[in-house]
Amino acid sequence: MTLWGNDALAKETDAAAGGKSGESPGPGQGALRAARRHLRWGWWSLLFFLTLGMVLEVLIGFRYLGEVQEMRRTMWRLTHAHGTLLSLVHIAWGATLPLLGRSGLRLRVVASPCLYAASIALPGGFALGGAFIKRGGVEPGIGVVLVPVGGAVLFVAVLLAAIAASRRVGDDEKRGN
Repeated sequence: MTLWGNDALAKETDAAAGGKSGESPGPGQGALRAARRHLRWGWWSLLFFLTLGMVLEVLIGFRYLGEVQEMRRTMWRLTHAHGTLLSLVHIAWGATLPLLGRSGLRLRVVASPCLYAASIALPGGFALGGAFIKRGGVEPGIGVVLVPVGGAVLFVAVLLAAIAASRRVGDDEKRGN
């Protein structure tokens, strides 16, 4: 029994990572690299979107984004909120990846790119919608069409993450995958 609770899993992840069997009980190097990428993306984007939030507060405080620009203010607040939330989701996913073991490998291959796409499309759609207001400031710009696309890929990413987290270590080996 290893630190991770499964000798067979440790040998498989070591072999997949290019290590010798029994050398290290931890997750494969691919999972660790993916986790670091998500953590790096999460922390840097969190800094970016929190800074954006502070800039918005200053603009609102000095009445630059007043009542006349209500739609722009709403879109940019949604940019800040969704970007901040997705940054935290990246941090959580990065912390989760090493714990999934081999059973989450296939799901990770799809969930990670979906999460990156959602992190660009959702806040990006709101930002573009606020930057290019139509009809005298009452309708968001065309960029807002990215929002449902981002929502859909976020749904896929969260669904796959939930499935991966629900699997027990070794489930794939029992199924013969």
